[in-house]
Amino acid sequence: MGETARDYVLTFDCPEKPGIVHALTGVLLEHGGDIVELKTFDDPRAGHFFARVHFTIGDGVDADQAAANVRRDIAKLVDGGDARWELLPAGQKRRVLIMVSKFDHCLNDLLYRARIGELPVEIAAVVSNHRDHQRSVEWHGIPFYHIPVTPDTKAEAEQKLLDLTDRFEIDLVVLARYMQVLSDSLATKMEGRIINIHHSFLPSFKGAKPYHQAFERGVKTVGATAHYVNSELDEGPIIAQQVQQVDHSFGPEDLVAAGRDTERKALSDAVRWHCEGRVMLHDSRTVVLR
Repeated sequence: MGETARDYVLTFDCPEKPGIVHALTGVLLEHGGDIVELKTFDDPRAGHFFARVHFTIGDGVDADQAAANVRRDIAKLVDGGDARWELLPAGQKRRVLIMVSKFDHCLNDLLYRARIGELPVEIAAVVSNHRDHQRSVEWHGIPFYHIPVTPDTKAEAEQKLLDLTDRFEIDLVVLARYMQVLSDSLATKMEGRIINIHHSFLPSFKGAKPYHQAFERGVKTVGATAHYVNSELDEGPIIAQQVQQVDHSFGPEDLVAAGRDTERKALSDAVRWHCEGRVMLHDSRTVVLR
């Protein structure tokens, strides 16, 4: 269904208790909201409830005022409680900053999907520790920033990144094969706002040429994991994964090509779901209300 200026998405999570869905939908009904899509998950192990509601404001109702009233009443509903919620216009584009090193397959995929409108994002800037992709990025009309990183300049480089996120009012940072480890301080400061992609061979095949290592072991699947960045290297909460079957006929180059495909798809899925308000963080896990 096409989204209009009268469409909104409410995301909500809180400790589990009876009557939450009734209370939320009651607020929407009271202010002329018609539910288009309702996704919920009640986690009995964690004792936690998650919801994503896409609704539209009916004709004959002031949409801006109705949205303001919904915000007011949801705030009253959770007053003093341990709940998190957000109400945004459906389809609102999130402002994204992409970071990349030398491998460009994920960068190019995100640029293309954003350009054709497949992702609800506005790519505000691209940052790299190399200049390899500057011309390509600028061809898309996107500012490119070269920020070299060495052990001696790491803190300075990360401060430049934070300055750019403030300057461009960035909602999400995407590490599209950015081959530098972010500091614990930066990961903590931007928790839930940085997505990374890596191949599925960790921790088995670390370091250089993991697909060549996998070939030597005769692996039968390749894949990729997109996750939020935290202080644990490549172990943040998982958002999306892709797997492709391979066999003995795949040489190292074939495995690399298959890996690129899984990395592109897992990362674009993670970015889209995050920007559509479908991903909710809870401790070390995510709930993805697709």
